[in-house]
Amino acid sequence: ERFAPSLNVHVHYGQSRVGEEFSEWMSETDADVILTTYGTATQDSEALQRVVFSTIALDEAQNIKNMQTKQSRAIRSLQGHHYIALTGTPIENRLSELWAIFDFMFQGYFGSFTTFTKEYIIPIERDDDEATKRELKLKIEPFLLRRTKNDPHLKLDLPEKVEQNEYVPLTEEQAALYEGYIQSSKEKMHDASPFERKGIVLAMLNRLKQLCNHPALYLKEPIVDAPRLMERSYKLDEIVKRSAQIASDGEQCLIFTQYLGMGELIQYCLDEQYNLDVPFLTGSMRTDERDRLVDAFQNGEFPIFILSLRAGGTGLNLTAANYVLHADRWWNPAVENQATDRAYRIGQTKFVHVSKFVTLGTIEEKIDKMLEEKMALSDELVQSSRWITELSDEELDQLFSL
Repeated sequence: ERFAPSLNVHVHYGQSRVGEEFSEWMSETDADVILTTYGTATQDSEALQRVVFSTIALDEAQNIKNMQTKQSRAIRSLQGHHYIALTGTPIENRLSELWAIFDFMFQGYFGSFTTFTKEYIIPIERDDDEATKRELKLKIEPFLLRRTKNDPHLKLDLPEKVEQNEYVPLTEEQAALYEGYIQSSKEKMHDASPFERKGIVLAMLNRLKQLCNHPALYLKEPIVDAPRLMERSYKLDEIVKRSAQIASDGEQCLIFTQYLGMGELIQYCLDEQYNLDVPFLTGSMRTDERDRLVDAFQNGEFPIFILSLRAGGTGLNLTAANYVLHADRWWNPAVENQATDRAYRIGQTKFVHVSKFVTLGTIEEKIDKMLEEKMALSDELVQSSRWITELSDEELDQLFSL
């Protein structure tokens, strides 16, 4: 409507879906652009595959990163003369995700997945081979139209942004639970098969991250008594007090967490202690309700917005905020950066302050160092991580020890 008002746009979603007659409808329609969702395109993939489009463009193209999923296979099977993939995180965890996006854009360019694994994934992810990284970067570059927000050619004139870690200690209760859980998990791991061992490690990662947030999440306790809840976690106490201070200063902030329980704890404490009614955007929220809250936040109707990292980390414009608080750390900085960019994007006129909360001496601090030291590949273009379940016993000891 704004930039190309002459184009006829059809939304293929909900009640406006054409169904099995899609190819016949396409031959008769005067629609220039068809808009749809990944879910709808997957459900209607057979009908959509019968049409050869002039262009197929994917927004948030990381949605097809897992090549084995039904959604990724359905989208990669669509037919077009020209393919565009838009994403801020072409690789979140593994190089296989890059192969999936290229299989959509330029099928066959990297050969089969088996060939790609042998030529690139093993040398880079297992051996950290610099020559192979350079070769892969050269093969990718001709197809990239890459811009960063600081690119002078874009003339975005964005304000400054500062990012810093906020270090908080564990309470005595958290430290005792942390140590006890590690010892019991090590005993289970000792007699486990390699497959069982991976499951134990993944469970440990999740449980320890919850414990770093708050012992009530780890112990699965009900949310009651806000003052006592804040005493039991320095992290919760700091986030609640910091965001309340931002609100009292007449400014606005976003709080990201990957755990529903942590979002609910923050929401409850802000309400009980500071009488602040704070919305929490999660994946289960209806689209119309989400859009209403985004508009209300942008209009300054409430000062603090809690968002699930996965549900609120992409696609939203929340430039009314000039503070971003990350309650817990994701394994990949690119995902965190996308969340931060809900505030730090075109339209932002204020200095943006980003705080990432890290509990001292725990897995959170060690993961933060691993991300910095070991896991970024050249120029952050191709980010990959050595999957944590593959670490040796000695490396896991160093990772988990308090």
